[in-house]
Amino acid sequence: MHLRKIIVAVGFALMSVLGYTQESVGIVKRVYTTQQIGNGELPVIDGKLDEVVWNTGDWATDFIQREPDENANPTEQTKFKILYDAKFLYVAFSCLDTQPNGVVRRMSRRDGFEGDLVTLILDSFHDLRSAFSLTITAAGVKGDKVLSLNGTVEDLTWNPIWYAKSSRSKEGWTGEMKVPLSQLRFGAAKDQVWGLQVVRNYFRNNETSVWQRVPLDASGWISEFGQLHGLKNLRAQKQFEIQPFAVTALETFEKEPLNSYKNANVTTINAGIDGKIGITNDLTLDFTVNPDFGQVEADPAAIALDGFQLFFEEQRPFFVENKNIFDYQFSAPIIGGPFSSDNLFYSRRIGRTPQGSVQGMEGQFVDIPERTTILGAVKFSGKTKNGLSVAVMETVTSAERARISVDGNERKEIVEPLTNYFIGRVQQDFNNKNTFFGGIITSTNRRLTDNVDFLHKSAQTAGLDFMHQWQGRTWYLGANMVVSHVKGSAEAILNTQTSITHLFQRVDADHVDVDDERTSLTGTGGDVRFGKAGKGHIKFETGLTWRSPELELNDVGFLREADDIQNYAGITYNSVGPFGIFRKASVGYKHWRAWDFEGNFNYFDWDIEANGIFNNNWSATLGWFSQPHIYSKSLLRGGPRLYLPEQYGAWWALGSDSTKRLFFNWDGWTKTGDTDSYFLLENGIRVTWQPLDQLQISLAPRYSAIRHRIQYNETVNFNNEQLYIMSRLDQDTFSMAFRLNYTINPNLSIQYYAEPFVTTARYTDFGKVVEPLATVQNEQLAFYNQQQLARTNEQDRFLVDENQNGLVDYSFSNPDFSFAQFRSNLVVRFEYKPGSEIFLVWAQDVADFGMPNGGVINSFREQIFNKQARNTFLIKATYRFF
Repeated sequence: MHLRKIIVAVGFALMSVLGYTQESVGIVKRVYTTQQIGNGELPVIDGKLDEVVWNTGDWATDFIQREPDENANPTEQTKFKILYDAKFLYVAFSCLDTQPNGVVRRMSRRDGFEGDLVTLILDSFHDLRSAFSLTITAAGVKGDKVLSLNGTVEDLTWNPIWYAKSSRSKEGWTGEMKVPLSQLRFGAAKDQVWGLQVVRNYFRNNETSVWQRVPLDASGWISEFGQLHGLKNLRAQKQFEIQPFAVTALETFEKEPLNSYKNANVTTINAGIDGKIGITNDLTLDFTVNPDFGQVEADPAAIALDGFQLFFEEQRPFFVENKNIFDYQFSAPIIGGPFSSDNLFYSRRIGRTPQGSVQGMEGQFVDIPERTTILGAVKFSGKTKNGLSVAVMETVTSAERARISVDGNERKEIVEPLTNYFIGRVQQDFNNKNTFFGGIITSTNRRLTDNVDFLHKSAQTAGLDFMHQWQGRTWYLGANMVVSHVKGSAEAILNTQTSITHLFQRVDADHVDVDDERTSLTGTGGDVRFGKAGKGHIKFETGLTWRSPELELNDVGFLREADDIQNYAGITYNSVGPFGIFRKASVGYKHWRAWDFEGNFNYFDWDIEANGIFNNNWSATLGWFSQPHIYSKSLLRGGPRLYLPEQYGAWWALGSDSTKRLFFNWDGWTKTGDTDSYFLLENGIRVTWQPLDQLQISLAPRYSAIRHRIQYNETVNFNNEQLYIMSRLDQDTFSMAFRLNYTINPNLSIQYYAEPFVTTARYTDFGKVVEPLATVQNEQLAFYNQQQLARTNEQDRFLVDENQNGLVDYSFSNPDFSFAQFRSNLVVRFEYKPGSEIFLVWAQDVADFGMPNGGVINSFREQIFNKQARNTFLIKATYRFF
């Protein structure tokens, strides 16, 4: 504790001295003035700057280095020129290189960002917070993304229609872009002013140079851009795109001759349509009818032994595109935290696996859909010239029914109701774009029937957010407030109260009570934070975040745990240029403290971390953490708060030079503690090899071991008393992700991904909780001796004779398990015209849940190699009209 106090005192002293005394050097914003050209002067987009039209206008140059040596001259200079007509922007780049044969032309598919490249970034709204980024590599590969939150958030799923080529030259390499104005968003002013930045990545030196200097300690990125002038009388470019698609698929799997649902391969044909319509020049309507996500990569395998739900990133294109506009991550501190995934909108709820279940009896066969069908979805989004951001999404998913076959007769039972999801989000800029207010509303409404009456009939959430920045966006104050209201049957609300997110049934919690007659629940949450974002070596943030016991977001949002109040704080010292053996480095401290709404102090964690990038482009991270105070209110799943022993440990990472054809990244962490604590060690390494410019191969094995962790197993009733059975867990987990990317040209690529995953868990030293708050484990738990505990192989249960009188008093399940899974995905992608693609896909999936049989390797062999995989073959074709 003394160490923490010293760190905090020194850190905030540094903040006071350096943060306030750092002089802000004024940097003049550069201006580039473009010129309009006529139809007879249009350039041919071939990457060669040999057309007469490129003699029009001025070349911009005098780039300045940003990394590694900020404000130094770059190794090689760069020139660019921007022209326009009524429908397009035309951009030329000349990337000088005194060793043209050394230019790195690594091939990749779109958004690969490999090798030498140059990027045009346009803040066409000129809101100083969002921008469109367009990249061309020396190999001719395009990359595009939308930047938001002053450059801190990137959306790589934005795939506009535009044209680009690159070419070798005697002086290095050159590139050309042709960007339809319909793909950008801008206001209606007669004389447009856009934010402008051009960035060059000189791959051999891992060097970045920029046209507009932005210091490394700047408070933002987009807000510091230069300006593009000369755009006059631009007409509104109302976008109109229609993309129909067709999919045919074949599924093969292990046959079950008596099961009519699994006695033959399954062939399906499907079709749908995606579209984009420009309502105005800055507001767009996106829609999809019967969307298909067949080529989306599978989620990584994972097992959650703590009972909490797992968070998975969204990968489906319709929901990923412009997701930053709908985002409402109401506790999003820069230091992270266990609450960082909490959000009012979690799009993985839409199209989820059906939540209902059907228990088949002997002689019955049941077929349950794997996912809920999305009938259609509509998004309306954009930003007006007055700084108003608007985003609205409406989605309808179908009712899903399980099929039950009995003696050749079939009946259906609903497992997911017809559901409507609505999300509305607005934000308004004020105060010269230094302040914004915003709000969000979500609504989930279901058409319930008896079999799914355990779900909420309706769920609404609302939130307000505020951010104010001052002194050149160096300082900021932000706040969020959310409220939720769910309604349903008494069963549905009871399920919510007793879920692991809420646990109203906790036996020692006086501030919450289970009410089995309630039909609604209303809760609140929020966050207040204050910090310093730039100007000098010091950045810091502190804040308070809370979730009331009744807060419920999981109908269309994500909430891990309610009944929580946390204070967080972090301070970081960053270098602003190379020194010694480092290109750049940082060191930081952060902590989290947590209470519940009854006032119980449950958790304290403090961390120290040092990061560095060396002059040879290697990188390293080393961190230390301590958790001296841990009480779990959820480990016993409704039982009392439980004391857990102090834990401490370290994490590390080491990466070699990624500009080489062969490089690696190694990372891991470990934790242990004092008496009665457990031990964990996890290590992973990713090795990447690029033998050819067109071919990249990577292998990433990862292994973790847990020893003697106290684990909850089951609650049993004995003599009208709830007994909480616990044990010590030993778990081994191994996975190995393999990726192969072969890019024949920017429009034709082959990608293969495969990952085996296996985890085995064995439980020993069973006992029951007797004194949950005792700080010595032998006083906290009463362990069973050999005479009290017996195992029955037939039922795979443990029988307890607590009184040792020869009679079984109660029993509990054997918790040992082994889970193994193998997933793979082979995708051939051909973009035969801009925005129109053909996909050939082969996906494999096999999984098995059983009992441990030897080590992880033997478990994988028995549970995967001896099983027949499920194979999916599909062909998808799209055509984009625009």
